[in-house]
Amino acid sequence: MFYSTNHQSPPLPFHEALLKGQAPDKGLYMPEEIPVFSAEAIKKMKDLEYYEIAAQVIGKFLKGVIGDDELLKMVKDAYNYSVPLEHVFEKKYVMRLDQGPTASFKDFAGRMMGRIMNHYLKKDNRKLLILTATSGDTGSAIANAFYGLDNIKVVVLFPVNEVTPRQRKQMTTLGKNVRILGLDAKFDDCQSLVKQAFSDPDLEYLQLSSANSINIGRLIPQVVYYFYAYAKLTTKPGTDKIIFSVPSGNFGDMMGGMLAGKMGLPVEKFVIATNENDEFPVFMNSGKYSKIEPSKNCISSAMNVGHPSNLARLVTLYGGQMDEKGIVNKFPNFHTMNQEMFAVSVGDISTKETIKTAWEKYKLLLEPHGAVGWRGLEVFLDKHPAFDNPNQVCISLETAHPAKFPEQIIDILGFDPQLPPSLEGLEEKPEQFYEIPNQYQSFKTFLTSNY
Repeated sequence: MFYSTNHQSPPLPFHEALLKGQAPDKGLYMPEEIPVFSAEAIKKMKDLEYYEIAAQVIGKFLKGVIGDDELLKMVKDAYNYSVPLEHVFEKKYVMRLDQGPTASFKDFAGRMMGRIMNHYLKKDNRKLLILTATSGDTGSAIANAFYGLDNIKVVVLFPVNEVTPRQRKQMTTLGKNVRILGLDAKFDDCQSLVKQAFSDPDLEYLQLSSANSINIGRLIPQVVYYFYAYAKLTTKPGTDKIIFSVPSGNFGDMMGGMLAGKMGLPVEKFVIATNENDEFPVFMNSGKYSKIEPSKNCISSAMNVGHPSNLARLVTLYGGQMDEKGIVNKFPNFHTMNQEMFAVSVGDISTKETIKTAWEKYKLLLEPHGAVGWRGLEVFLDKHPAFDNPNQVCISLETAHPAKFPEQIIDILGFDPQLPPSLEGLEEKPEQFYEIPNQYQSFKTFLTSNY
């Protein structure tokens, strides 16, 4: 069963939490029990393919809900692309989560979630309208994951001035069951409109659901790649400890890692690297939480989040309670949090310098989000020299393909990154999206007029 972080709505079984998205009390769903892998089970993952590890990890949460054979079929279909673990130096690696159909880590969650949702909708002969806000990559990943499905329609909201042209075109060139809304606003504003729609009784007839990382169906697949990287790169899987550095915006990616740790993955430390939207590092250091409104516009645009939705889940995981507005009603255990996490903010100047030095020193090509993660790892190792040794395995997550940010790479390194197959021909495709004011009534009118 899955409970709401606001504790005012009844717990639900997985498929109902999945299709509802956000709890009626505006909280986020969390598993009542977090399943655990033994050291021996983790050790055996070393020889498995990515999709096989995915079946085991996701299957832990769906035991008795979806049959093992059906789940294996879904994961094999969803994860038909590579997950490169690029060696940089010593035992320091970058995990490239950018080889899927939209060249973003959001493909890992979106594709799996789409298949699970469609499984239930077909079974119950139901239809859904997915609402999602995006700061860059979520929109294209979700739009592509649900594109052409009969039982699902999708509406994506995005801030028109804070996504790259290639990120935008990955959404706006699709059509069919996908509609895109551009707002002269911030990501947090887009997300706020989506959350308002979920709690609006006038819109209940639309059968609304979410595909943002607020949905538990998005979160669980993001646990998998932490197990995969660990199993493939440690000498003694099951006992060796590892350090992950996670570039973080809305905190879905890092929350997947935190769940992996609670499931028994031997993690020494999670480096949580934000851009100049540093509300979380400040929270960790001071014990006081304050949203950043409006969020700061940084070159790592998908991380321009002044109040991460998934922070409520993290606070819950450590014994606290935070509502959807960011009000902390019960403080988490900061001592344990600081033992397990290191939070750091990386500004734009440092991000650009990191892209430059990583290329010059290691021929490591990073885009802005991956650069924030890599720099966060460097800061952690500088401040904790005990871990800065040749035998410590460290993995920094690269969350999007550098070719999605050609303007930045050309400006910093002087060349245009080679396009992955998923982005080829995008420039020539015709676009269609609607622009609406940053007002809830305008958004509501769009929904009621079109659906």
